Amino acid sequence: MIDRILDFSSRPARLFVRRHQLMVEQPGQPLRSVPLTEVAVLLVAHPQVTYTQAVLVELTQAGGVMVVCDQRHLPIGLLLPLTGHGLAPPRMRAQADASRPTKKRLWQQIVRAKIRSQAACLESLHLSDFGLRRLVKSVRSGDTTNVEAQAARRYWQFLFGDHALRRDRTATDENLLLNYGYAVLRAIVARAIVAAGLHPALGIHHHHRENAYCLADDLMEPFRPLVDRAVVERCRANPDFVGLDPETKRFLVSRLTGLVELEGQQATLFTACRRLAASLVDVFQKKGRNLLLPQW
Repeated sequence: MIDRILDFSSRPARLFVRRHQLMVEQPGQPLRSVPLTEVAVLLVAHPQVTYTQAVLVELTQAGGVMVVCDQRHLPIGLLLPLTGHGLAPPRMRAQADASRPTKKRLWQQIVRAKIRSQAACLESLHLSDFGLRRLVKSVRSGDTTNVEAQAARRYWQFLFGDHALRRDRTATDENLLLNYGYAVLRAIVARAIVAAGLHPALGIHHHHRENAYCLADDLMEPFRPLVDRAVVERCRANPDFVGLDPETKRFLVSRLTGLVELEGQQATLFTACRRLAASLVDVFQKKGRNLLLPQW
């Protein structure tokens, strides 16, 4: 299966469907086509991109998602398939009935995987994990002592080599790139959740009445360092920060279509997310106890 991320942010375009192909018409360019079954994420940022109702219908029927962006080219909306699996109703019931101890055990696994990923990210960039790996075993069920926050403080202190940098969703520095990468990652994870027959609003740890993607926010945690490392590499290559230009977006998206390690083998991020969601179904249905989480 080919999973593509299509980003329309730099020039006007007209999108329509012909024989289950997404047709792309842009000024000065030949008419192009992409099978809709290959489109995982369709990201629309340019204000002069138009698309037909058929694009939305056939994209969601094929299992793809659409992300819409604001004037700053930051994702603000997400269109997901309403149903993604024939066994969705019983799986959602099992998801809703999951016990608190089960959720706490799952969150422990996720936080441990996230810290391991953060440690590996720092090692790849700075040849040291700065003590993060030592924190993994101290994560208890439900992370009641908030080791995740302890790791995050140390992680962000060293990630960019700038002790003054802080994670701020409203900032216009490197955080702008992080926001973009996380939004695309969130869409990929949400797509896998729906395809597995689960509901993205019913989270394991995250919960907020205004958040329709709590479960996506849970499961994307161990994958965040993929975005972090890509942003650091981009900033290193371009010391004169220019924000979310088209080349930067292409760079970040290319890192999200790369490979991660899963059970000792290489897999695409899309495959890793699908298998993670499937392992979560097994836990909810009492067919397993552990999540299939990525390794670095």
